[in-house]
Amino acid sequence: MFLVNCQRYTFIPGAPHEISRNDSGVLKAALHGTYSFNNKTNDAFLFKPSAIEKAERQIVKGLNYIMEVDISRTVCHKNGQNNTDLARCVFQPDGLLKQTFHCHFEVWTIPWLNFMKTIDLACSPSEKNITSP
Repeated sequence: MFLVNCQRYTFIPGAPHEISRNDSGVLKAALHGTYSFNNKTNDAFLFKPSAIEKAERQIVKGLNYIMEVDISRTVCHKNGQNNTDLARCVFQPDGLLKQTFHCHFEVWTIPWLNFMKTIDLACSPSEKNITSP
């Protein structure tokens, strides 16, 4: 195994490594994963990322982004169009319609080809949905 030591870090080439949750590639990949979620659900409303808990990047033929993301229901209704700008959608207020899912997204991108694909998507209701009486 080939290891590169850079002061305090040990880097294994080709292995995923943690990166900033605010990285522009992470933000684009989280949005892409959320669009994939929206396209697969029958919910009447769109969801958008509400928190990125963890982000890793792996260099492959392109880049793999591996993320743990919370997505929350917005007030925007699905209208059958995939081009809805989620930035314009606000989150549901507290109440019966408020819902959050915790998702694991893996998004593969080849930036120089303008290609992005969600290769793994697994979501479950978040503990943030549980409200105390």
